[in-house]
Amino acid sequence: QAQRLVKGRGYSADKPAIIGLIGFANLVRSVWHGARVDDPYADWWMLKIHDALDRADQELSSMGRAIAGRFEELGALEVASPASTKPVRVSLNFSNPYAFHAARVVGAFDALVCKILSARHVGLLVRDETEGMLHQGGRVVRRVLQSPVGYRFLGVTRRDLEQGTAKALQAVEAMGEVPGDILTAARRSPHAPAIVSQS
Repeated sequence: QAQRLVKGRGYSADKPAIIGLIGFANLVRSVWHGARVDDPYADWWMLKIHDALDRADQELSSMGRAIAGRFEELGALEVASPASTKPVRVSLNFSNPYAFHAARVVGAFDALVCKILSARHVGLLVRDETEGMLHQGGRVVRRVLQSPVGYRFLGVTRRDLEQGTAKALQAVEAMGEVPGDILTAARRSPHAPAIVSQS
């Protein structure tokens, strides 16, 4: 399950595309570049990405605690979580911290899947519960990987929006009105890059 979330799935006639970790990293790279050159839309999307990652951390941790509680029902029995004898190793070389955070989320999901399958194996979960939890965990990760979608790098800056330039009008039409506190840069993501001059 986690391996599929790393690579994603291309579009085909009978199946929609699924953004994987690599695709997410490519999309976030564009957002990161926009935030560096004073694009308030990039700052807005970076906050969405940050919130999606935080929410995923919380939801996967909650699911992990729920599974750990099930194992406590075994009493004196001790069960080791299954592990791959030949784990897939992927070299990661990302340009920003959010891509690495997303990789941690995928890793947390992978560990959760192992615990869920182990609980199913020893009879702590029934089939429908197992499928439901796997689906729920996968949905949490896919929501993160979808979070950069909708951002378009149009080269717009806060000054463009203040002056109502053609670029600003194009950006508003494509992505909506930027919230006021983001437009003034009063609110930025904790990991947002420093703003540098486009020149």
